[in-house]
Amino acid sequence: MEIGLYGFGEALPDPATGVATSSHRRMAEILEEVELAEQVGLDVFGVGEHHRPEMFVANPAVVLAAAAARTRRIRLTSAVSVLGSADPVRLFQDFALLDVLSNGRAEVMAGRGAFVESFPLFGREVQDSDALFVENIELLLRLREDPPVTWSGRFRPALDAVAVHPRPVQPRLPVWIGVGGTPSSALRAGHLGLPMALALIGGRPEHGLAPLTAHREGARQAGFGPLPVGINTHGLVAPTSQAAADEFFPHYAGYLNTYFGERGMPPLTRERFDGSIADHGVLVVGSPAQVVETILRHHELFGHDRYLMQTSIGSVPHRLVMRSIELFGTEVVPAVRAELRRPGREVERTPSAH
Repeated sequence: MEIGLYGFGEALPDPATGVATSSHRRMAEILEEVELAEQVGLDVFGVGEHHRPEMFVANPAVVLAAAAARTRRIRLTSAVSVLGSADPVRLFQDFALLDVLSNGRAEVMAGRGAFVESFPLFGREVQDSDALFVENIELLLRLREDPPVTWSGRFRPALDAVAVHPRPVQPRLPVWIGVGGTPSSALRAGHLGLPMALALIGGRPEHGLAPLTAHREGARQAGFGPLPVGINTHGLVAPTSQAAADEFFPHYAGYLNTYFGERGMPPLTRERFDGSIADHGVLVVGSPAQVVETILRHHELFGHDRYLMQTSIGSVPHRLVMRSIELFGTEVVPAVRAELRRPGREVERTPSAH
């Protein structure tokens, strides 16, 4: 199982001081995080596209290009690229160029996104988001094939025997579909023969079984074999379980409650937070031993091929993020891999996405 990290370049005000990290400092922190992630042996590092004042990664490819210059091995992915409001040609070019810069380590994780700010920003209608995604993923996948490309659709000018350059180093630029839990989106990813990254960011882990089943059924209907599946969660590793919960909660609650308030949802309480950690919860927060146990429990449920943790979330201080990355890579990941290599423990591995 591949294991890594992702984030959005967030910098909400610290709940204790009211001060937020500057965009310049936050970008420097992201590069320190990816450098450490590679040093401690993680496989994947991702950043996601947003267009909000507290989330600084408007273009994942630009940030990942800077990360490519500071690393040699770790894979670099968006998490996600908002495909409905993007130009697929430009998106392909950005990540093909990233693939060249990184010597074949780039991936696109395409999704519909949790926010809608990008649609009016780029002259798109929010009500067209699903139709835009369908059309744009079709074109993006066509662009992966050998040029030239002839294509026409509803929302952008047609292409007539166009060769789009640069070409990536990898024979096919890897494309994952990011899914927030909607079975219909998972079914579509399966129909397209694409790996799925499933975000488990609330509720019980078992809620992820419906999209997982839909993804497998979509692949079966379209004549594909088993496809890779990734699980993405929020989490933090600390020396003790109590420290992890106490340190993570105020920053995590500040993050979620910002968006819960926008959507008329009740705030996250400490009781609900603690319930999401204990007794088979979805959050991966705790000591190294507790985090190992949670990751393995999720793997028993899903049999997934990739796991990504989001620790740099909201206003979590950089020092806690860096400590978490170090513990994650030096203590958690070796223990997880050792257990998954144990005879009879590892589920059948699905084909690699890259």
